[in-house]
Amino acid sequence: MVQAVQDIQRVAAYGLVQRAERLLLVQLTQRTPAAGAWSLPGGGIDHGEHPADAVVRELYEETGLRGRVVELLDVDSHFREHYLDQEVLERYHAVRILYRVTVDSDGPLTVIDADGSSDSPTWFPLDEVSSLRLTPIASRGLQFSGVSG
Repeated sequence: MVQAVQDIQRVAAYGLVQRAERLLLVQLTQRTPAAGAWSLPGGGIDHGEHPADAVVRELYEETGLRGRVVELLDVDSHFREHYLDQEVLERYHAVRILYRVTVDSDGPLTVIDADGSSDSPTWFPLDEVSSLRLTPIASRGLQFSGVSG
């Protein structure tokens, strides 16, 4: 029997970064439920932070690259419920804001925010991306990359 309901809402911004027929992805770490999956650079928006500023900050923390927002591509919403234990129901709502982001260079790629939720920033050829294990936001980003995913 449910004794408590825990509502969690997370708003995050992600960047679709393409350069010379390649897509920039980061791999999720063991700190996440989807460890090993590949995602777009991005993450949670700090309180009071503009989403466009958040995606540029996250891009730098996760890849070492400086970028700038070119356009807003999509706003996505995902809701799920699951039990944390027999008495606590977690209701999780993710709002994901997707931007097209441009960078001036390919690298070097460096993780600035060590021990974070992602590592291994990598440029993948667009024709290889759909064969990777992708997060939902990375799959969504593929729809705007010109590649079916």
